[in-house]
Amino acid sequence: MDKKFLDILVCPVCKAPLRYHADVQELWCKTSRLAYPIKDGIPMMLENEARPLTEAECAA
Repeated sequence: MDKKFLDILVCPVCKAPLRYHADVQELWCKTSRLAYPIKDGIPMMLENEARPLTEAECAA
């Protein structure tokens, strides 16, 4: 993901910054505890596309 692109993306639920996790191709929001998948280089920024983060993922 392009750094400039990441700088403007925020969580659609709470507007908090997102963190890119290249190993799992996801954008994580620790505030809303959601992980948004990236499919074919496109972030899926819909709440119903996101998965909940685990306790371990939030602590990392």
